[in-house]
Amino acid sequence: MYTRTLAALALSVGLVQASAAADVELTLSHWVPGTHPLQTLGMEPWAQSISDATDGRVKITIYPASQLGAAGDHYDMARDGIVDISFINPGYQPGRFPIMAAAELPFLFANAKGGVRGLTEWYKQYADEEMGDTYFCMAISHDPGTIHSKTPILVPKDVEGKAVRPANATEGRFVSLLGGTSVQVPVGEMREVLARGTADMTQSPWESLYIFGAADVVTHHLDMPFYASINVFTFNKAKLEGMEAQDRQVIEDHCTPEWAETMSSGWADAESAGRDKIAADSAHTLHKPNAEQLQLWKDAAAPLTEEWRAAVSAKGHDADAIYDSLIEHLKKYDSFAG
Repeated sequence: MYTRTLAALALSVGLVQASAAADVELTLSHWVPGTHPLQTLGMEPWAQSISDATDGRVKITIYPASQLGAAGDHYDMARDGIVDISFINPGYQPGRFPIMAAAELPFLFANAKGGVRGLTEWYKQYADEEMGDTYFCMAISHDPGTIHSKTPILVPKDVEGKAVRPANATEGRFVSLLGGTSVQVPVGEMREVLARGTADMTQSPWESLYIFGAADVVTHHLDMPFYASINVFTFNKAKLEGMEAQDRQVIEDHCTPEWAETMSSGWADAESAGRDKIAADSAHTLHKPNAEQLQLWKDAAAPLTEEWRAAVSAKGHDADAIYDSLIEHLKKYDSFAG
């Protein structure tokens, strides 16, 4: 009897230990402030939903503001297992992700919410080709951003001779085509380069000027949807593959086009509200191009698409098929600006 009791107790303890061992704690690292709507309205509800769906077996701890590494290092951090989940901007590493760079081309996105659904669905076809050493979860973005300047800006010539902090490598190339100088730094360093005089202009969505403290430095704004800054959530592959099948399925169920829209929605709304805030502030001036001036911008941007096609073709990809597929997916969700 005593032996049976000990055996039953040992089995019970073993089951408890096995259950405890199956619990998973994941680290999510990013480089915007912890008060950013991307975290408060996006990452935190997403992490809670994963915890709820796994009955608490999977817990995600969020580390904001580059606590675990610089913005440009986040893809490698996920790949190498320094963190389990990374929020990355592929455009911070020029040339590394040429397929994804198609989404950085100006004047593609009409809005963020449908745009990221189309973007995530589109890129899942290609993620293994250039992010295959991690698990691509989803792509997200803010509502289209624009150029903000210390001096008036309305047409492409206004960029000539100016130093501009671009949103990504593609936009940096655009600055060069316009006769400006690109000052490529992450958004967290935006205010510093503007305040020091290293940059005369910056690309940014609207509310981010307040979030990153630059609204008092740049007071002239090009009032048009200009570009989308593409971001990605990606997982360390070994960590994901080592999870129990049921919990891994929950993660995959939270890496969908629908979740991309959910993750982006609060951020998109906040950035859109930032425009209204700036428009109501007498210290700021919005410069809205007319149809002729808008065409000048589009004509100036045209070489970027051809350069992108050449770069992708040089990697052995079918550039026309990739670009056409992106446009098709944006149209599917009513988010193509063309």
